[in-house]
Amino acid sequence: MYEPIRTKSVHSTVADGPNPDYPHRSREEELDIQLAGHLAALLAVTDELRALAPGEDLDTAAERLAGQVARLRDGHAPARVPLTAAQDTPHLAALHRRAHTLAGRALVVAASRADTAAAILTAERMDAHAAALEPRELAAH
Repeated sequence: MYEPIRTKSVHSTVADGPNPDYPHRSREEELDIQLAGHLAALLAVTDELRALAPGEDLDTAAERLAGQVARLRDGHAPARVPLTAAQDTPHLAALHRRAHTLAGRALVVAASRADTAAAILTAERMDAHAAALEPRELAAH
């Protein structure tokens, strides 16, 4: 009545040992991928902030972030899209909040990866975005 199962279960291949057809990454490689993703997202928000409120601090931060992403991606530069449409000031506060959150996420991964350069950069970015929010946040209350 029932036909016997002729192939191994997909669940048993993981338990039975490494499968050479399946790409396995080490914990360090996974953390590199996560950190590069968080830094690339932070770079995108930084580029958007640069388009809306240009400044030397943001230019320097963007270059440093791009350098870290390229380092983590074996020299492949991150995609960067220049923005031309500027929105009003409340949008800046939202971007600073988003950048602060992204920098915090990147800091957690950098710390678990023991990547001092990335941890210092993300901590600096968190401070910069928090400082950019302070006057607006205090005035709103």
